[in-house]
Amino acid sequence: MKRPLLALLALGLGALSLLGADAPAKAPIKTVAAPAKEVDPEFRKYPLPIEPDENVSYGSHRMQRIYFWRAKSDQPTPLLFYIHGGGWSGGDRSVVRAMLKPALEAGISVVSVEYRTIKDSTADGLVPPVQGPMFDCARALQFTRSKAKEWNLDKTKVALAGGSAGACTSLWLAFHDDLADPNSADPIARESTRVTCAAVGGAQTSLDPHQMRAWTPNSSYGAHAFGITWDAKKKISSFQAFYDARERILPWIKQYSPKERCDELKAPCELVYPGAPGVVHATDSDFIKAHLRPELK
Repeated sequence: MKRPLLALLALGLGALSLLGADAPAKAPIKTVAAPAKEVDPEFRKYPLPIEPDENVSYGSHRMQRIYFWRAKSDQPTPLLFYIHGGGWSGGDRSVVRAMLKPALEAGISVVSVEYRTIKDSTADGLVPPVQGPMFDCARALQFTRSKAKEWNLDKTKVALAGGSAGACTSLWLAFHDDLADPNSADPIARESTRVTCAAVGGAQTSLDPHQMRAWTPNSSYGAHAFGITWDAKKKISSFQAFYDARERILPWIKQYSPKERCDELKAPCELVYPGAPGVVHATDSDFIKAHLRPELK
């Protein structure tokens, strides 16, 4: 399905890349299972200025949880859907704290989502393991939309936000065809994954390990997203193994490179960095407010 134009804000856009994509019909590489380390979905690194109104599960895994803050309004409110970073291996919902009050004060409700880590996904047998957090966040977005009446949400006004791995997942959701299945017997699966805009920080400009190494020769991150590990006997690092596997996973790379997808979709983008010229929206909160509540000046 052809996607509509959507607006994007990238804060501190960097060359280093995390990986995210759909799985091909057959796995191009062998993945190595690793024991999953238990992560507590209730853990939070930072104190939250406001406790959530809802703390609910959107799936059977312990990490599949949604934390929801309701904006006060007599009318259905827009939604900020926040995906935390942490390399799909750590981090937690509390990093939404800086955006929480500005959103609620602008009449925008907020969700911060937890999801399975790479280790959780590997333990669950997902190939590549990055599809765990990716599709968890898609499901969480659909679940949130299914709560629109109960939570007083306007399903037509949704902004994605996040940093690092959360930025990569946000861009993946923004660029992806709608994952809604209108014929599903599951009402949640019938909900849309389309969004109005995405405001991300520390986002990825390339998903190509060859390009990553050309731009930053000391690149060493990203292999774990595809279950690629280092070879101790051959003394090959995980990034080198990822680099060597590039041709076999090229369909993923081409389909999900953010810059290529932005150009393909002709999506209007704003790039904000220190000293950037012509900045229109200096912060992610300003950008989201402008797109979800344009009537507020």
